[in-house]
Amino acid sequence: MTDRPERASARDKMDAERAPARDQIDRIRAFNRVYTGRLGLLNRSYLDSGFVLSEVRVLYELAEGELRSARDLAQALTLDEGYLSRMLKRFQARGWIERRPSPGDGRRRVLTLTAEGRAAFAPLRDRSRAALAEMLAPLGAPGQAALTEALARAQTLLEGPPAEIVLRDLMPGDAGWIVQRHGELYARDEGFDSSFEALVAEVIAAFLRGHDPAWERGWIAEAAGRRLGSIFCVRLDDRTAKLRLFLVEPEARGTGLARRMLATCMGWARDRGYRRMSLWTHESHRAACALYARTGFVLTGSRAVRSFGQDVVEQTWEIDL
Repeated sequence: MTDRPERASARDKMDAERAPARDQIDRIRAFNRVYTGRLGLLNRSYLDSGFVLSEVRVLYELAEGELRSARDLAQALTLDEGYLSRMLKRFQARGWIERRPSPGDGRRRVLTLTAEGRAAFAPLRDRSRAALAEMLAPLGAPGQAALTEALARAQTLLEGPPAEIVLRDLMPGDAGWIVQRHGELYARDEGFDSSFEALVAEVIAAFLRGHDPAWERGWIAEAAGRRLGSIFCVRLDDRTAKLRLFLVEPEARGTGLARRMLATCMGWARDRGYRRMSLWTHESHRAACALYARTGFVLTGSRAVRSFGQDVVEQTWEIDL
């Protein structure tokens, strides 16, 4: 059955009204020409690195995103699977990537960068940031802020509103993800060795085996099925709760999620009857320490030690609830 003529005519009129005007299309195309030209996206070698843009983007996703299969990566980046497969074979031949069983499903293979792969990607990330900083410098602080706000608005218009982030209780598979992401991110950002990952595994295993739900709880921050962070409240004594396993994925930092997770954890502890909360961290975690200080935590202890293969300064923070 086909639409009646008058119904089809009304739909065509609606489509015509929604279509962008020609001058709008031309202005967007003009911006694209400026953008691609300034960033050097049309060159055969991105930032004279010897890589094409698609190769750099794949390395970025493997370095900064969650673990994915080759098919997931192809779909996320809208790359031809055959083209991506050949690219990944080249990376694997160089010792940059490896395939591991997924923590949540041992039958599924996911991709991860090796230490050699991260070492190869790091200069590309630094060079890209430096090139962008050089391009933005003439704008000055007001121009940089205006451009950032305009681009954020454009991103929202094109992608739609961001997915709602929920803080949920633990589910099967979350523990493996918590251990994995702590190990990966702290190795990348702090140079921690595998003993830190072992510590995280011990903490989460003890929680799963014997925590008291009336006094202890863990949360996972999730948006559209993607894990973005974790935070735990555990019991030290009848009056004191301890904050543990507080992690926010790099992509979600600076969005207010960390503040929301911390407030949720503290509010829950307060409702349970705790009178104080403490936490253990390292001085090098400057963004987290700044958040603790803004929230009202007080630094109560600090000492230089050798831990996880690095010289670090351990810190203890506390707050009255």
